[in-house]
Amino acid sequence: MKKLILTTAALALSAGMAMADTVRMGTEGAYPPYNFINDAGEVDGFERELGDELCKRAGLTCEWVKNDWDSIIPNLVSGNYDTIIAGMSITDERDEVIDFTQNYIPPTASSYVATSDGADLSGIVAAQTATIQAGYIAESGATLVEFATPEETIAAVRNGEADAVFADRDYLVPIVAESGGELMFVGDDVPLGGGVGMGLRESDGELRGKFDAAITSMKEDGTLNTMIKKWFGEDAAVYE
Repeated sequence: MKKLILTTAALALSAGMAMADTVRMGTEGAYPPYNFINDAGEVDGFERELGDELCKRAGLTCEWVKNDWDSIIPNLVSGNYDTIIAGMSITDERDEVIDFTQNYIPPTASSYVATSDGADLSGIVAAQTATIQAGYIAESGATLVEFATPEETIAAVRNGEADAVFADRDYLVPIVAESGGELMFVGDDVPLGGGVGMGLRESDGELRGKFDAAITSMKEDGTLNTMIKKWFGEDAAVYE
């Protein structure tokens, strides 16, 4: 009987360890090339490839969870998943609520896109809600119109609801290129944020340490730069 109890306890411990080694990766699934849902209905993109590699190096098993952007931080804090890997810029404001790994994309520019080069950037500007771009526009003197998804910000410019959209340049580049001249970059680029990192609960310092070590190893062996160029182009900002 004692042996049975010990065996049962050992099995329970093993199961608990296995569960602890599974990390739920929260992402938006709507921000290509960072993350998107492919034709098979699966999370895809730069952050899917990166996250899988980070989990492999950290000895963890990834499970991917899709979550809308406007509730992505509250649902991390409440335990619906264990990380955010969703093109999230590291900011002091967010760092008061959650913790971040080191960045896995260096600080990059944000840009304006409009349908004409004479667009009024002090007029009505669209941005995705709860982003550093929305915060910047709100303080710029322009009239901010916020949308839940990045696709809606582009649609607002196309249908005349906004004079321009302000977003990560990396997100806008392929949209402008595929627009056939309908959309164009206007104004000056604006550097914002401290790069893109993984968000974690402040209580998960051990998990953050594992991902930090994995990110460092990818920077040191050059695989992170190779992955960035694969998804964002040869001219993308990389690590020196």
